[in-house]
Amino acid sequence: MNGEAGESLLLAREIARDAAAILRDGWSAVQSAGVGICYKSGRTDLVTEYDRKSEACIVRALASACPDDAVVAEESGARGARGARRRWLVDPLDGTTNFAHGLPLFAVSIGLEIAGQLAAGVVVAPALGWEFAACAGGGATLNGKLLRVSSTGALERALLVTGFPYDRADNPENNFANWEAFQRRAQGVRRLGAAALDLCFVAAGWLDGYWEYRLQPWDLAAGSVIAREAGACLTDWRGGPFHPDAGEIVCSNGPIHDAMLALLRAVRAAPPAPPGS
Repeated sequence: MNGEAGESLLLAREIARDAAAILRDGWSAVQSAGVGICYKSGRTDLVTEYDRKSEACIVRALASACPDDAVVAEESGARGARGARRRWLVDPLDGTTNFAHGLPLFAVSIGLEIAGQLAAGVVVAPALGWEFAACAGGGATLNGKLLRVSSTGALERALLVTGFPYDRADNPENNFANWEAFQRRAQGVRRLGAAALDLCFVAAGWLDGYWEYRLQPWDLAAGSVIAREAGACLTDWRGGPFHPDAGEIVCSNGPIHDAMLALLRAVRAAPPAPPGS
């Protein structure tokens, strides 16, 4: 991998591996003695001491290696020059609820924008020993092996994945109606609890499509680069250009994309169900 994006990916991989080691140690602590958990905005929005330790490791390393770059991280917010040419988007622990319960589906996610374009991303799942990585024009890999999206041609044969917002119990914008519609139409739908891994699993061809909304840019940045470089189609919910700041995404292997968009439009257009139905 040559060029700025490739060089930046090498840096991101090194930093992500250091952060992943922190999470791996923390996950072992969860198995033995539990881990300190705090709640950010409600009983379903967790943060642990290892989110913060991982983020401190990443932010410190980026500040040292790339002092002129902006960094946007989940726990500490934005830092660095506003309007900087390069912006790092960091999720130090994607899948915190999984992590806190001992479920191995969690990851470090580091993405990079250069001049407003997603250029590189790495997602490391330390409990599983998986490193997904990609840079613009360089393809996507899992532990060094090239990835490619699936060839599933019909929504009825597709295995999909999605997620739900933290305030799903109280907010009507909760993705429940879309979930039900896809469960009726697709071969199956999963909820795994880590957006970065959802995107990587589409890139690997294990899943055929992913949709979600009300997300943050750090949830989407790295995984979307990996999915794109593996051949995935990425748009917003209207079929327009995808950008992580919009907080919504439809990602697929390509052949089922129009069918996914059509179903999402149909659900949005449907009248609300009467109370108690």
